[in-house]
Amino acid sequence: MMDIGKDCKIHWNRGVEIFPGAIIGDRCNIQAGALIFSGVTLEDDVFIGPGVVFTNDKFPRAYVDRNEFEKTLVKKGASIGANATIICGITIGEYALVGAGAVVTKDVPDNAVVVGNPARIMEE
Repeated sequence: MMDIGKDCKIHWNRGVEIFPGAIIGDRCNIQAGALIFSGVTLEDDVFIGPGVVFTNDKFPRAYVDRNEFEKTLVKKGASIGANATIICGITIGEYALVGAGAVVTKDVPDNAVVVGNPARIMEE
């Protein structure tokens, strides 16, 4: 069963998929085509751009059933840009910003801006 908080904007009629075992906080905004798999937790006030994909299995195989999935945490106020891919088992910090098209393979600190493949913190 999925757990969805209050006052969320979810574009269900535009291809959003949220799988059982995902947890969505209050006031999240989930745009068209986002895929949020089991094991993903979005805290309050998180923005998920169009086409964002979260993974939940680092070693996927066609004929292996998994009962448990790796956990991914997106902390309060974080924003993830369009078409970003978030590899499972990481934490995206509070108010962090993931740029469009980024591939996030490791933890992102609070307030950081990350871009690229693999995603790296932008230097000022």
